[in-house]
Amino acid sequence: MFNAEKPSLEELPSSAQLLRSTIVAALTAIVVLVTVVLPAEYGIDPTGADKALGLKEMGDIKRQLSEEAARDHGADLRKDPQPMFIGRVFDALVGAAHAQESTAWTNKVSFDLAPGDTRELKLKMKKGDVAEYHMVVEGGRVNFDLHAHGNGKSITYKKGRGSTGLKGEIVAAFDGEHGWFWRNRDKTDLTVTVQLRGTYSKLKEGK
Repeated sequence: MFNAEKPSLEELPSSAQLLRSTIVAALTAIVVLVTVVLPAEYGIDPTGADKALGLKEMGDIKRQLSEEAARDHGADLRKDPQPMFIGRVFDALVGAAHAQESTAWTNKVSFDLAPGDTRELKLKMKKGDVAEYHMVVEGGRVNFDLHAHGNGKSITYKKGRGSTGLKGEIVAAFDGEHGWFWRNRDKTDLTVTVQLRGTYSKLKEGK
């Protein structure tokens, strides 16, 4: 058997030499990380050394491949029956919302009012029915009285003076006719447009 001779104490490195070697190795590792690993693996070049080494392009390619793999992974998840079902339900809800938005107003009434003219618009509703409205006045301002009457009952929901428009809803307090009376107190012609939706069985216009 061959036995190697043990080194003498003089041949062993001192503590200072070991510390110096450790520091040098650590600094070398940092330099390699910054100048080689980061550009080549992640497309990051903090020192600009890649202009000479040309490694950043490799890192950019790897990063793009990684992003494509992540997108493909997401596509695979969409192929799973449960996510597909959830997606279909979400699409259906969104489609229903768009459909409701596009057909939100079931009736639209527009008319002109000369100075001093009046107009009425009535909805036939039952107690508890709800009708939403959006009134827009163009060319001037109008006075209005939103009220109801029927079966010997009457109520005033809202009054407006010098109004240019209003949004709201009518909640029928009883069976009967519910709606507006308008009067143009301005000195110019104006146009009133009312959009409606909700629960009512008849729409009646008059002066």
